Amino acid sequence: MARSTIMMIGIGDLGGHVLEMLVRAPGSRRIITADTNEDWAYRKTNIAAFGAAQLGYYPELEFVKVDLYNVDQTAEIISQYKPEVIYSAVSLQSWWVINTLPKEVFEKLDMARFGPWLPMHLTLVYKLMQAVKQTGLDVKVINSAFPDATHPVLDKVGLAPAIGIGNVANPVPAIRSSIAYRLAKPMKEITIFFFAQHYVSHYLPRFGTAGGAPYFLKAIVDGEDITGEVNVEEVFADIPNRFRRAGGRDGQILTASSATGTVLAVADDTGEFMHAPGPSGLPGGYPVRVDRNGGKVILPKGLALDAAIRINEEGQRYDGIDRIDQDGTVHYTEKSVAIMKEMLDYDCKLMKLEETEAQSEELGRKFKKFTEKYR
Repeated sequence: MARSTIMMIGIGDLGGHVLEMLVRAPGSRRIITADTNEDWAYRKTNIAAFGAAQLGYYPELEFVKVDLYNVDQTAEIISQYKPEVIYSAVSLQSWWVINTLPKEVFEKLDMARFGPWLPMHLTLVYKLMQAVKQTGLDVKVINSAFPDATHPVLDKVGLAPAIGIGNVANPVPAIRSSIAYRLAKPMKEITIFFFAQHYVSHYLPRFGTAGGAPYFLKAIVDGEDITGEVNVEEVFADIPNRFRRAGGRDGQILTASSATGTVLAVADDTGEFMHAPGPSGLPGGYPVRVDRNGGKVILPKGLALDAAIRINEEGQRYDGIDRIDQDGTVHYTEKSVAIMKEMLDYDCKLMKLEETEAQSEELGRKFKKFTEKYR
C-alpha cells in the first residue's frame, strides 16, 4: 500500500493524544502537524517523535503553522502538502471547560446541554472545509468538534466532513463489556449496532441510562441476534458501576482511541467496523464501515436508514437543538435558550450558518465574563 499523508490540525489535549498514538502505529505514513500555537505544537511534535523512537518507531513528521481564520492561507498549506486525510481537533472552547466551574454552577449551566455551544465548535471546522473545497483536492476530513451537529449543518451547504469521532463510539466498549459479562462470553465475541446522539453518549457513563432520549441497540454473537437475552436497562446501569471509568479530561484517551482508529481506517482503507458520529453529514451516531471514503452506515436487520436518522434527530432535541433547516440555520430548544439567557445573558434562539463566527465571539465573551465571578 502506498504511503499516506495525514495532516493533523489542532495539537491540543485531544489532538496530542491522537498524535502519540499515530506515531506508534505500524506502517509507513507521513504526518504533518499543524496548529496556530507554533511553539507548543512544535514541541509536542518533537516529543511524540522522540517517544516513538524509544519504542522503535520512526514516522516521518513535520510541523507547519496554520491559522484557520485565514481560509486562503489554509488552502495554500493543504495544497502544498496534499494530504489524503485531515484530522481536525480544533475548537474555540473545549467541551470540558464548563466542568471547571463550581459544581452547583456547572450542573445548572449543563442543563442547557451541548447544543447552544455549537458556534464554538462549528466556526473553525466551517472555515477548514471552505479551505479544503478551495483546493479542489479530494481530501477526507475527520472532525472531532461536535460532529453530531456540525456535520448536518455543513452538509446543507455541501461542506460536511467525511466522518466524526468519539461520542457514540465512547460507550460502545462498556456496553459490549456488560453484555459479555452477563452472557459469560469474551468481549471480542460481542458485536453491537448502536444508534444514538451525543446526548446519550454523554449521559450513559454518568447516570447509566439514556436520559429519556431515543436510541437503537442490537447485539450479535456468532451472527445470531441475542438482544432479547439481555436486559438493556441493566446493561446500561452497569456502565457507571461495574464498568465505570475515568471521566472528564482524564477520559480523553477513550475519545482519542476512537479518533486514532478512524484516522487509520481511512488512511489505510481498511473497511473497519466501528461506530462514529456524523458520517456523510448525517445527524447523530451510527455503526459504520470505515474506508478511504469515510464511513458507510451499516444497518442491522429491522432498521431502515430513515428510521435511524429520525432517532438521532429526536435525540438532538435532548441536546438543545430543536431542528436544522435546509439552509443550515440551527434552531435551539426553548429550555436551552432560557438557561443560556438567564445565566450568561446570551440570547440566541436561532443561528444562521454565516453567523457562526459572530456568535462564537459573543458567546465566548459572555462566558468569560460569567466565569470571572468564580475565580
